[in-house]
Amino acid sequence: MVKVSSKEILEDAMTGSYAIPHANFIDWNSARAYVREAEKEELPLILAFAQSHSHIINLEEAACIGNFFANHSTVPIVLHLDHGKDFEFIQKAIELGFSSVMIDASQEAFEDNIAITQKVVDFAHNQGVVVEAELGHVGSNSKTESNHITDSVYTEVSDVIEFVERTNVDSLAISIGTAHGIYKGEPKINFQRLHAIKEGTSVPLVLHGGSSSGTENLSRCAKEGISKINIYTDFMMAALKASHSEKFNDYIKQKDSSEIAMADVLNEYYKVFGTRR
Repeated sequence: MVKVSSKEILEDAMTGSYAIPHANFIDWNSARAYVREAEKEELPLILAFAQSHSHIINLEEAACIGNFFANHSTVPIVLHLDHGKDFEFIQKAIELGFSSVMIDASQEAFEDNIAITQKVVDFAHNQGVVVEAELGHVGSNSKTESNHITDSVYTEVSDVIEFVERTNVDSLAISIGTAHGIYKGEPKINFQRLHAIKEGTSVPLVLHGGSSSGTENLSRCAKEGISKINIYTDFMMAALKASHSEKFNDYIKQKDSSEIAMADVLNEYYKVFGTRR
């Protein structure tokens, strides 16, 4: 099965009131762990690479890894660029085979966010690639896919309809109380805001900062309007914990232990999100 667009699977998730996991990979091992688990469960997966992780592997390396697994998987895999910050990087990702891209201009003024997003959408749609944007801003704590610590800014309901209509974006990441990285305690999700946003738009909604947000919170989000939930930190922390759980005699056993731990995290989130195919 070749890689797929996120448009169809997210629309199915929206209709079915479940969410699809978005798993950030940073190397061959993490990508393989996610895809193997997706195949084992026979469920779709959004395999994502964040621009801010370019210091770990570059975009060309990420495309090579992502395209291999997406094109050889037995289940639907979306190769997605997460938190694209500039047009040139996003353009390169599309040229390298990413089937979905995110433009994150959420820290810009509203009109600037629209203009930047419109430019990406125009280019991507001409290439048959779908686009996610962010309205409001999901802040960042420590150990995250962001390079900077920032505060969250809630998505304004009144802005959603105008933003979607003017940009023609395919999915929208909203800010309702989560943050990227490690929390001090469990976040309080504003479900009232989620319901109001859902009523105001017909595009699939995305939740960033899903790691450690609480299984009850995330299950409710999936049932009540979120179609894609992004996970990164929980994978990395599970891999680190597994690698320290015993004294390994060789790298292979340590690596295998970390991959199993990441796969177990994805398995749990499939259940929490109620993911179906």
